[in-house]
Amino acid sequence: MKNNQLPKFRSGFIALVGAPNAGKSTLLNRMLGEKISITSKKPQTTRNRIIGVVHRPAAQLVFIDTPGVHKARSPLNVRIVEVALSTLADVDLVLIIVDASQADPESELFMVEKLKARKRSVILALNKIDLVKKPRLLKLIDNWTHAFDFKAIVPISARHGQQVEDLMSAMEGMLPEGPPFFPEDTLTDVPERFIAAEMIREKVFRLTGQEIPYSTAVTIDSFKEEKKGALVKIYATIHIERDSQKGIIIGKQGSKLKQIGEASRKEIERMLGARVFLKLFVRVQKNWSKDTRALRKFGY
Repeated sequence: MKNNQLPKFRSGFIALVGAPNAGKSTLLNRMLGEKISITSKKPQTTRNRIIGVVHRPAAQLVFIDTPGVHKARSPLNVRIVEVALSTLADVDLVLIIVDASQADPESELFMVEKLKARKRSVILALNKIDLVKKPRLLKLIDNWTHAFDFKAIVPISARHGQQVEDLMSAMEGMLPEGPPFFPEDTLTDVPERFIAAEMIREKVFRLTGQEIPYSTAVTIDSFKEEKKGALVKIYATIHIERDSQKGIIIGKQGSKLKQIGEASRKEIERMLGARVFLKLFVRVQKNWSKDTRALRKFGY
């Protein structure tokens, strides 16, 4: 390259795809340097398509964080997987994230078959290498090399940031030349009230152990800025399917709901850079995860 010639700018859309709990949202938050996608040890935490924009000196990487891809059976999970697969048609690159510490053969085979049918350039990130011994990792790389024609295979630890920069460089080099799609200060395309609802849902998952299933949704009833944006008042409803779940979420004398509210409020305050007043309600809506109209209402 001549001294006076600048590198050409690259930009493109990248779908983050993987089995439930592979670490897609953790990786997206790591690459962005900010939390926009919720995480938990429970699979299927992400339900909606979320865009995250990474700005680099010579590139803009637009990531689409998708729900976990697996062979779905319930109406809710079928809808979730449809959301994930629908993104593959319109991206420049697919990044598959696989949990190297825990194989999920059924989901992984399902993903590979779907990718073969779509003829997209694909990079594989073998995540959680901090939990895997080197001989097993080398065997995994060999197995995946024979399973699909990946453009690159990069072992990473999203949690600790290991080799994430190598992964981003590999992706950057594969994007088409072109101008950025978003202004430099854009982090995501989803509104703050959506992220607030997701943060509340994450705290429900994290603070109720195994007692509350995934049939939990959160809607924001009111989101108002006051005192010239220094205070945000949020009223939100946690929707569940059974009366017995209501008691678990509220807790003894409201202790669990208070804990969920406190943890959610602190995280939302960090995101908004303002004080937050958060009021939570709990509502039972019988079998909403099997009701098509309710699924639409809750954004699935």
